[in-house]
Amino acid sequence: MPARIALLLSGLLLIGPGAHAQENAGRRVLGADRGRLAIVDGRGKVEWEMPLKSQVHDLQVLPDGNILTHTGAATVIEVNPAKEVVWTYTSRPKPGYDGPVEVHAVQRLDDGLTMIAESGNRRIIEVNRSGEIVHSLDLKVQKPNFHRDTRLVRKLPNGHYLVCQELDGAVNEYAPDGSIAWSYKLDLDGRPATPGHGGHGTEVFGALRLDNGDTLIATGNGNRVIEVDPGGKVVWSIGQNELPGIRLQWVTSLAVRPNGNIVFGNTHAGPENPQLIEVTRDKKVVWTFKDFKTFGNDLAAAVVLDAGPASK
Repeated sequence: MPARIALLLSGLLLIGPGAHAQENAGRRVLGADRGRLAIVDGRGKVEWEMPLKSQVHDLQVLPDGNILTHTGAATVIEVNPAKEVVWTYTSRPKPGYDGPVEVHAVQRLDDGLTMIAESGNRRIIEVNRSGEIVHSLDLKVQKPNFHRDTRLVRKLPNGHYLVCQELDGAVNEYAPDGSIAWSYKLDLDGRPATPGHGGHGTEVFGALRLDNGDTLIATGNGNRVIEVDPGGKVVWSIGQNELPGIRLQWVTSLAVRPNGNIVFGNTHAGPENPQLIEVTRDKKVVWTFKDFKTFGNDLAAAVVLDAGPASK
């Protein structure tokens, strides 16, 4: 089984989550929720799983088939297909800070280092296999909160970091020296703020920099996906009730397929709504994933492991 799973994982086409036949046909999904890390096949069958008790906000499948994620409040782990933890790093309070630390974003970089975003410490670090910090960057946080300083963070090809600062409601691009090279502040889109997981706000979750220089943003409890240009203008969006029969709630994971389609997570939306949605650029829904048997209402981290049927 481990060798087979490694072979299956090596076919990953996206970078970056029993389903109904129409919803999950031909697509395999890796996700973390309800105390498990699991792969569900295109027929809704769990083909691989292991216990993972913590809330998970980030997953990366590595070229060798291992999975990089986090567990507990502040521990990053690399797991192989045999379900063995082959590398681990635990973030601790930095000098001068004695509060809690949480990790919500991890990324294995091309040079082999691992980028870790530390809420509480309000910094990004890069560590080597020995656990040594080889680079550290302090974040500029307006509303410090050890649980909500950051959500998804990605290092860009230019060496900058694209940082979702959840409680600040901002996506900031940091240069390596810690200066902010670009920033976008979320707004309420003309609606009143309301509390709770079912509410509305500006607590951003994810962002990707597109090849054209625009930034695609999963707005968290902003209940929508938006694309903004370098000048901060919204040039494309999907609103909370814009997709027929689907209501968006906490918009989380985010990926772009090779054909340009966008896959995003829909968390805290309840079992009547899909947990993952793929749309074309003209906002046609071509695939959804809904599996409340394996996962639940908090599937914030998920990755599609193969491309599935080509969409028109």
